[in-house]
Amino acid sequence: MKFFKNVCFALLLIASFQSAIAQDTVSSTWGKRLQFVAQDSTFAFKFGFRFQTLYDGRYNLNTDVYEDAMMIRRSRLKFDGWAIDPKIVYKLELAVSNRDQSSGHNAESGNTANIVLDAVVKWNFADNWHVWWGQTKLPGNRERVISSQNLQFVDRSLVNARFNLDRDVGVQLRHKSSNDKFRQILAISMGQGRNVTSRNPSEGYQITGRMEFLPMGSFTGKGDYFGSDLKRESTPKLSIGITGDLNTNAVRSRGNLGGFVTDASNAYLPSDLTSFIADMMFKFNGISAMSEFIKRSAGNNESRYGTGTGFVFQAGYLFPSNWELASRFTTIDADDSHAVFPDQKEYTLGVSRYISGHDLKFQSDISYQTFAGSDTEFLIFRFQTEIAL
Repeated sequence: MKFFKNVCFALLLIASFQSAIAQDTVSSTWGKRLQFVAQDSTFAFKFGFRFQTLYDGRYNLNTDVYEDAMMIRRSRLKFDGWAIDPKIVYKLELAVSNRDQSSGHNAESGNTANIVLDAVVKWNFADNWHVWWGQTKLPGNRERVISSQNLQFVDRSLVNARFNLDRDVGVQLRHKSSNDKFRQILAISMGQGRNVTSRNPSEGYQITGRMEFLPMGSFTGKGDYFGSDLKRESTPKLSIGITGDLNTNAVRSRGNLGGFVTDASNAYLPSDLTSFIADMMFKFNGISAMSEFIKRSAGNNESRYGTGTGFVFQAGYLFPSNWELASRFTTIDADDSHAVFPDQKEYTLGVSRYISGHDLKFQSDISYQTFAGSDTEFLIFRFQTEIAL
């Protein structure tokens, strides 16, 4: 009898779902996610998923030891759409792989997995003016704002790993000129990173300002924010970005990331962190180049924070067959007063095969990495597949 009731209930749910589908509009195509629009146009909803399968092998040239691992590097669920008015847009992105969630196990995040990446509402309240409210990426270095799905290499550079602003909770005001050659962003956020549940421990906040100049006009398909010239720009396109950031009374070693800095009695040791970022993106006829320079400084307790400078330059060429060769040079110069991370240099050569743009691709790269003041040298080989609906 119980089984019969369960079957009837399941059939009722299926019938209800099919009835709803019949009244509304559903569409889907590879890479564009499942899209649902209500018949009365009161809302729209899109759902998608993506994952990366990564092989990572590291050979220590000094000890002659090779270590490797294979993992699901990223696995994400993505939801977005609009509510009531197409000018009111929402985005929710969840991390479901262990590698994605591992940074949340601290008291400030409730000792729980760090699942929520983005949870933000975007309102186009006037021509070329938008306000964002919630948790999302700050307008920092271009490499960080580019989705990890849309990278030219297997992963971002060491410069991003050491100095990026990452995600935070707050409000952003965004504007662009009518010809889209000038863009301005102002963000005010809590300054502690994503998913922090405790009260602001240091009464500090973060202010971020960014300006972008596109002297040759807009890139095709927002190409200034994905790697490789997949659109094969018919005319040269250039974007130059400058960001200034002040994180007052920061309590994490890398601003929005890193461990919480405390003394022997577990009292916070806050510091004012300032970051200056300059970056550029160029594309033309299959050729692409991107570069970033970042400098971070700290006020008091400087030795406990990750400060210094970083520079990265990468370039590639996409052949008509959708194979791409690319190279990257990265250098990290840490301030001498701390040991949060070492001075490093890295030389990378990458190859990619795009089956369906960044939605279905195979990527591999090999890197030679050195550490200043040390004889340690590494050869790093990586291979990754990306699938995104």
